[in-house]
Amino acid sequence: MTDPLERIAAALERLAPPPAAAPDFSASAYVWQPDPDRLVPVERVNRVDVSLLVGIDRARDTLMDNTRRFAAGLPANNALLWGARGMGKSSLVKAIHGAVQRAHAALKIVEIQREDLASIDRCLALLRGAPGRFLLFCDDLSFSHDDAHYKSLKAVLDGGIEGRPDNVILYATSNRRHLMPRDMIENERGSAINPSEAVEEKVSLSDRFGLWLGFHPCGQDEYLAMIRGYCEAHGVQVDEDTLRAEAIEWQATRGARSGRVAWQFFTDLAGRHGISLAV
Repeated sequence: MTDPLERIAAALERLAPPPAAAPDFSASAYVWQPDPDRLVPVERVNRVDVSLLVGIDRARDTLMDNTRRFAAGLPANNALLWGARGMGKSSLVKAIHGAVQRAHAALKIVEIQREDLASIDRCLALLRGAPGRFLLFCDDLSFSHDDAHYKSLKAVLDGGIEGRPDNVILYATSNRRHLMPRDMIENERGSAINPSEAVEEKVSLSDRFGLWLGFHPCGQDEYLAMIRGYCEAHGVQVDEDTLRAEAIEWQATRGARSGRVAWQFFTDLAGRHGISLAV
């Protein structure tokens, strides 16, 4: 029969398991997973070369300069990439990390899901003082009317006694400039006792990003340039008139032009030509 003290000790261990071992930080990319808190290494980041991102030159150059300064240990800003869907916001973050990391091996990227923002303070506590420089990346960041996660994010960006660690910077993408739908802002303005204070409290999160980089729908010339770039990079040879006609027909069936639609067309094109896109 098991000793009662041993059963009690086992029960206490289940209630309060020992802390997980600290990561070795040898990888260049991680995904943050809470409960239990851990950084899961990513062997291969899903990204394209920064040279293939067409039509976003200003955002690319601004974010590249900001990232290089951060990687070199110089002051840099948190960045919010907002605007049209499918125009390369998240692709740009991952591509720039890859480009800068080649010259600054200590630069690492950590992805945190929007649903896990409540644990962001614990993630930052783990990164604080860790070897390396960390891009904390949150993709598709937005909030609904009953979502309190934005308060957790506000507290760690600029608020609090400790503030954001010097070796961490936050890059976030969103379809919304103020991270919440316009009707939600209007509802706050119409129903709050002090409308201006209610709206200010909701939109103040976006003010904590020093860089706002806007992404807008692309024109047909940019759309076709994206596809030509993919063809050249992967060795797909297609007659120019045929490529143009098929690409325009593809975007017409989708009812939109964007970097995502261009890549989807090229994926279909490469498959029809027997070209593998595996790295």
